[in-house]
Amino acid sequence: MKKLALIISLLLFTQVQAQLKIGYIDSDTILKQLPDAVDAQKRLDAQIAEWKEELTKMENELKSKTADFDQRKLIMSEQKRVEASKELTTLEGEITKYRSQKFGVNGELFKSQEEVMKPVQNRIFNVIKQVAEDEELDFVFDRSGDILFLYAKEEYDITNTVLEKLK
Repeated sequence: MKKLALIISLLLFTQVQAQLKIGYIDSDTILKQLPDAVDAQKRLDAQIAEWKEELTKMENELKSKTADFDQRKLIMSEQKRVEASKELTTLEGEITKYRSQKFGVNGELFKSQEEVMKPVQNRIFNVIKQVAEDEELDFVFDRSGDILFLYAKEEYDITNTVLEKLK
């Protein structure tokens, strides 16, 4: 009886699988070819470069002041040494704070990425949904993400169709 139930289950599963229609996209290709996404990424890259430049200036200032302190600490009074040491510690703290504010988990980079890319992502998802409905697909996977396809027929790749509709 168990064998019969297993065979019936396998037949039903095979029947259900035969009716599925699956498509996939390559989101990396879409993001590289979609002008809105390219522009958004350029804006983000420009902002990141600006922040990195400011961070480099701050780090260079710290190095310079540290080198100056190391050269002069033996001839400084105790009070001057303590003041200079506190200044270096404060500067290190400011650098750490700046790095965290800009590049940290909830930093400005994260917020900027979401703000700039959200409209582009929404547009892409809406077109994917439209293409999937037009082609009567049951599933659409992104092969550039965590899901790995060992084999996929090219006829199910809807990347170019999505790109055409986005243009």
